[in-house]
Amino acid sequence: MSSITPFTKEQLLPQPEMLEIKKQKGELFIGLPKETHLEEKRISLTPDAVAALVAHGHRVVVENNAGEGANYSDREYSEAGAKISYDIKEVFGCNLVVKVEPPTLEEIKLMNPQAFLISALQLKTQNKKYFEALAKKRITAIAYDYIKDEDGVYPVLKSLSEIAGISSMHIAAELMSSANGGNGLLLGNISGVPPTDVVILGAGTVGKSAAKAAIGLGARIKVFDNSITKLRRLQEAVPGPIYTSTVQPKSLLKALMRCDVAIGAIRGIDRSPIIVTETMIEQMKIGAVIVDVCIDRGGCFETSRITTHSKPIFRAHDVIHYCVPNIPSRYARTASVSISNILTPYLLNIAEEGGFENAARFDKSLRNGMYFYHGILTNKTVGDWFDIPFRDINLLIL
Repeated sequence: MSSITPFTKEQLLPQPEMLEIKKQKGELFIGLPKETHLEEKRISLTPDAVAALVAHGHRVVVENNAGEGANYSDREYSEAGAKISYDIKEVFGCNLVVKVEPPTLEEIKLMNPQAFLISALQLKTQNKKYFEALAKKRITAIAYDYIKDEDGVYPVLKSLSEIAGISSMHIAAELMSSANGGNGLLLGNISGVPPTDVVILGAGTVGKSAAKAAIGLGARIKVFDNSITKLRRLQEAVPGPIYTSTVQPKSLLKALMRCDVAIGAIRGIDRSPIIVTETMIEQMKIGAVIVDVCIDRGGCFETSRITTHSKPIFRAHDVIHYCVPNIPSRYARTASVSISNILTPYLLNIAEEGGFENAARFDKSLRNGMYFYHGILTNKTVGDWFDIPFRDINLLIL
């Protein structure tokens, strides 16, 4: 009786080992232009980040004096392995342009067709022509504003919000001093002297960071937010007893009348809600300080209006108002290091995966950040805002 086997004679013979084919790594050619936006001093990649990219075989072209605002010299970039260029066309001619602010229409014209762009988008400041220019050049664009990691966190926005929150207390401390025309109060807690009273509107990342800074300086703080969950998280994150409340006009007015500093950090979906009316501000202490961090969304104090780093304050009803929309740029070096630390691993991963398409296929956070793919709009928010047709990125990258 012959034995029956499920295998053929060929299958029983030794088989050749099938090895996984290694992915083809991509080489990045990065252009780092100087920021031209009003009072923008940040830069997206520090010399250390450039050195890491060059060590992995990538090329970086830096426009001369691009890092000047953040106190990085051309020499530091040159020693890190970058090419310093005096020709803006050469910088924008790289296949990947990395910026802080979105490029101008003139800068988009300098970019190569099918190039890649990583920058902020700042939807509320844009117009339809910007997106038409990107589409015409078939650009693939990623926005810092939309990069969302696997935990649902927007890493760049969160980091810049932390800077804005902490610095809002430093700014208030400066404005309260006699040298700057304030009430001559020290933001802190000195023996025998009542502590400074601080009101914080909003318990998100900005509010939480402001609260930590204020508590660290010894101030007495009151935090208002309509989200009990956010207030609970803030109480867990910040050491020491904190007064927290939902936004109720009577208790808010009482707190504002007593406070020395008020921080506005409530961001709305489209516009920040006006929480503090002009009537409330009229009843605040003479010389009290308002820092409206959410002024880029319209602000949450009725008297707020946009100011600049060169002319940051104005007085309304004898209350000092600081309403500069781009607070992190005031601390350009810290903000640059923060952006660079988040961006560099993404760039290295893009190269490791063999390009943007492959990286986006496997990295959901990169797909979230992508709002243009080869000239096709892929972000629903942008499409709805400007009434432009959009396609789902998941259907384009298979």
